[in-house]
Amino acid sequence: MHSPPVDSPPRPPAPRTAALTAAALAVPSVLLLLLVAFSWRPLLALDGDIARTTHRWAVDQPGLTQVFRVLTDWVWDPWTMRAVCAVTVVWLVWRHSAWVLALWLAATCALGTVVQQGLKAAIGRERPVWPDPVDSAHYAAFPSGHAMTATVVCGLLLWLLHLYGAGRALPRTALLLAAVSVVGVGLTRVWLGVHWPSDVLGGWLLGVLMVALAVASYERWFGSGRA
Repeated sequence: MHSPPVDSPPRPPAPRTAALTAAALAVPSVLLLLLVAFSWRPLLALDGDIARTTHRWAVDQPGLTQVFRVLTDWVWDPWTMRAVCAVTVVWLVWRHSAWVLALWLAATCALGTVVQQGLKAAIGRERPVWPDPVDSAHYAAFPSGHAMTATVVCGLLLWLLHLYGAGRALPRTALLLAAVSVVGVGLTRVWLGVHWPSDVLGGWLLGVLMVALAVASYERWFGSGRA
């Protein structure tokens, strides 16, 4: 039996899976946020130990550090991820006239940016400061915008592949690329000394939580294929 092509009509998503995932992720996401907001000493100590170690490695290995700067500033940059999202929105409208799904995707990505920037402003966590920095970044530290944006965009794209019933090879390749991107961008942010490890963990958790909530909302309102 042949797998349906990528541009076949969307199939109904599995009910309640996203909602249950969101409920399970809410607890660790909120807990980490509170620990950071109230400067829990064991977390700060662990962040500091890891950050000092990775920064020493970054200074000692300038070639690898430069590679990581290119990856984080160009390949996995939030604007690159948003551009991928924009291309997907155009594809949904052009190939499938899926206006509702396209608007839902664009709105979710935009909301992700608003949430991360709002949390940064509300928590106001300082970034690591080094006497010999290898990179620089703007805005507050928590959560990592790079990690959260990559998680949101990659998570939504993987769900879209599932929704449109792509064959086995494409989803597996996409899953590998998504995993490398999400994990890789988080590690590069810590390596380059512009984020604490818990900033990246927060970006990952909040990103997956946002994807789960967005998918749950789509299943709730458009699961019958009305998009």
